[in-house]
Amino acid sequence: MGIAEEDFDKPKIAVVNSSSRLSVCYQHLDQVSEVVQEAIRAAGGLPFEIRTVAPSDFVTSAGKGGRYLMPTRDLLVNDVEVQVEGAVLDGMILLASCDKTTPAQLMAAGRLNLPSLVLACGYQLGRECGGHHVDIEEVYNSVGALKAGKISLGDLTEMTCQAIKGPGVCAGLATANSMHCMAEALGMALPGNAPIRAGGDRLYELARQAGRRIVELTEEGTTARQILTPAAFRNAVTVACAIGTSVNVMRHLIAVAVESECDVDIIAEFERAADRVSQVTRIRPNGPDRIETFDEAGGVSGAMRQIAGELDLSVLTVSGHTLGQNLDARPDPDPAVIRPLANPFRNEPGLIIIRGNLAPDGAVVKLSAVPAAVRRFEGAASVFEDENQAIEGLRTGAVKPGDVVVLRMLGPKGGPGTVFAASFMAALVGAGLGDSVAVITDGELSGLNSGITIGQVMPEAAEGGPLAVVETGDRVLIDLNERRLTLAIDDEEMSARIGALVPRPPTTEKGWLALYQQLVQPLSKGAVLGVR
Repeated sequence: MGIAEEDFDKPKIAVVNSSSRLSVCYQHLDQVSEVVQEAIRAAGGLPFEIRTVAPSDFVTSAGKGGRYLMPTRDLLVNDVEVQVEGAVLDGMILLASCDKTTPAQLMAAGRLNLPSLVLACGYQLGRECGGHHVDIEEVYNSVGALKAGKISLGDLTEMTCQAIKGPGVCAGLATANSMHCMAEALGMALPGNAPIRAGGDRLYELARQAGRRIVELTEEGTTARQILTPAAFRNAVTVACAIGTSVNVMRHLIAVAVESECDVDIIAEFERAADRVSQVTRIRPNGPDRIETFDEAGGVSGAMRQIAGELDLSVLTVSGHTLGQNLDARPDPDPAVIRPLANPFRNEPGLIIIRGNLAPDGAVVKLSAVPAAVRRFEGAASVFEDENQAIEGLRTGAVKPGDVVVLRMLGPKGGPGTVFAASFMAALVGAGLGDSVAVITDGELSGLNSGITIGQVMPEAAEGGPLAVVETGDRVLIDLNERRLTLAIDDEEMSARIGALVPRPPTTEKGWLALYQQLVQPLSKGAVLGVR
């Protein structure tokens, strides 16, 4: 292998790289890895590149209705464990990219409790098309516009040719950029890392800093669980509510806390944060500002400076300094993009948890992406257990203004593997019904989704949750002010329906999805793997 004898006693550092030629998200990671490895060597460490599975929502979701997306998160966690712990390596730097890599890498860091550092590897850019800026969000929502006959296939094709300019994750505050921000908010990424443009000079400078710093962390003996504390998770939740991250950060933060054996109730922390934090940014899909604008304005560090009074500034971070010390060294944010908490864009949090007889364990709403005029919605349920049928309902008129569309049996156990229900929501918005049709689902949504959307309903329908007993025509009430989700039947009727449920037979899927269904824990536990 060409390793000199004198190198054997150096800190052995895993460079965890999910590089793949399947997706643009990962096209630049090999170059980033080389820079990191050079910096580790220069700092006195011995780097070992570790290749892992590379889940990509837009590519991996092409098969099995997106059922591989959540399972690949946990596959990646175990992939890292086997290669890093099995080889008795001393520390690891984790190259984070698409939606599932960052949470999986944080989960692995918490599980192994080694000196660990996340390097967020950045977002892609869009470009001009038809006289206006186009990115992947525009393409996503335009599928519904095509279904509704508002644009032609040629128009959509032209958008797809222009929407992505360079490597990196989806533009906007979708799940990937949201989780990059969460890594920094947790203290697991260096200050100023999120969001960051993929392929830019600043990313490579941070890669060099990160390579040096992981060697120092290893020599200092600072492990992941010294950083992933209850206070750090509370900070991350507060930031998520203040900037309006993807709805998926909740399940991922729960999973990271579970793997870190950290005694913190993430759902309760979201409920508490919603009472004291308002939205200080309006990054797409929450408003007009693009992710590069947020980056230039100060990024998540800038947001944390603006809400510093609500954060625990004493927590340790991978920089070796406290969060407060990190923020003191950062420039003032642009208040036109990142407002102070005393003067927010909206006097409400970006994310909330709602409960009720349809979601006794909670459900999550990206309030920042719900039309401001809609805080109460009541309608007749229209139930689907197949997303494609729901999308066809848009074309045929079966889905009408005033409906509450219930997409169920799409959760981790029901899929098996959480079904990517986000396509229906995007199609709904593209069809012009995002303000007049509500969606409730136990499937997976995208951080790009907007509209009246209730996601991650807990327990999921396949676990015997109340969502399983909703019938087409039932009245459903969504009250975002009261944070309630209610099926308009009495307790006796609800109990009778749940009592009459017939357990679904095990999946006919084979291989990894079948194993996942047997091992996956409830959404309220982060949908991690374990033996019940």
